[in-house]
Amino acid sequence: MTKILLVCSEGMSTSMLVQKMREAADKQGVEADINAVAEVALKKHIAGTQVLLLGPQVRYLFDRLAAEYTPAGVHVAVIDMVDYGRMNGEAVLKKALEFVQK
Repeated sequence: MTKILLVCSEGMSTSMLVQKMREAADKQGVEADINAVAEVALKKHIAGTQVLLLGPQVRYLFDRLAAEYTPAGVHVAVIDMVDYGRMNGEAVLKKALEFVQK
């Protein structure tokens, strides 16, 4: 099972995207544990995460989080702004799964 964690400033807007991603995963038969957290709660939820996706509004955290978590094998990326704005869960899930397959 792939563990994907989305991060934003409050965890609210990414929660909607998480729901769309879960629906896409179910539709595709993909086993994935997908959740969203606020940046301040990240350390409590990072264990076991394979892909860490940042909401566009917190992209400024990318360098710090990539430096911290990439050495531990976590793929860190910023969610595409268009996919985020359209709440395109299928596209975001596809990109997250591509990281795991690399």
